[in-house]
Amino acid sequence: MPTPAAPASATVSVVIPVRNDGPHLWSCLRALAAQTLAPTEIVVVDNDSSDDSAAIARAAGARVVFCGERGIPAAAAAGYDAARGDLILRLDADSLPSPQWVRSMVDALADPETDAVTGGAVFHDGPARGRVGLARAFLGTYAAFATPALGHVPLWGSNMAFRRNAWEAVRGDVHLDPELHDDLDLAYHLGRAHRIRRVSGEHMRVSSRTVEPGRFVRCFRRGAGTVFAHWPGDAPPVRWWRLARERRDGAGARS
Repeated sequence: MPTPAAPASATVSVVIPVRNDGPHLWSCLRALAAQTLAPTEIVVVDNDSSDDSAAIARAAGARVVFCGERGIPAAAAAGYDAARGDLILRLDADSLPSPQWVRSMVDALADPETDAVTGGAVFHDGPARGRVGLARAFLGTYAAFATPALGHVPLWGSNMAFRRNAWEAVRGDVHLDPELHDDLDLAYHLGRAHRIRRVSGEHMRVSSRTVEPGRFVRCFRRGAGTVFAHWPGDAPPVRWWRLARERRDGAGARS
């Protein structure tokens, strides 16, 4: 049975995990304050920061949730659990959403058969000539790696959104290991019974520090670890076959 569409009055929570990233967080919160569709709430998850990240969040009117368990998976999950909105939008502290970002995500989730959405980005720093191309290469590499493993569109934590009831359905299954990618792990679990799709439009800018050599190597290692954490039960083509069967059975039940 399709998930009910997001009504025009759907409440929206924006979740931002942060640890010692105050200057970037300040810029992110300024960008969220300029949205054409204001979120109902902004939840900043302070992952045991030693800087002024939490104070910056409070000064901007965000609700601060403390998470003492280190790592983005635990911090993100704490934010989703604390979120009160019908829809949960996620970005990172170094993300700079365009004024249309919240609206674009809410509109995409108005589709009753869509439970989660994700989008792309360009870089807002680094060499000006390479900001678009390098970002597309980075995200293209991620998609080329993750899509065959999942059998469907992956989620990307710097620009994604999903229904709160979809999160609640998989909350007990997600991994909180700090050495895994929380967005890819969430895509594994949501993709079993919920439809994930990509939204078009360049509504997000992120920091190019993601592709610094040391960070990129760590990113790739964690991606591979996330894939292997779901084997053998979700190893392709086992996962592909199961998803195809479930989609076929679901389509037959709706007809």
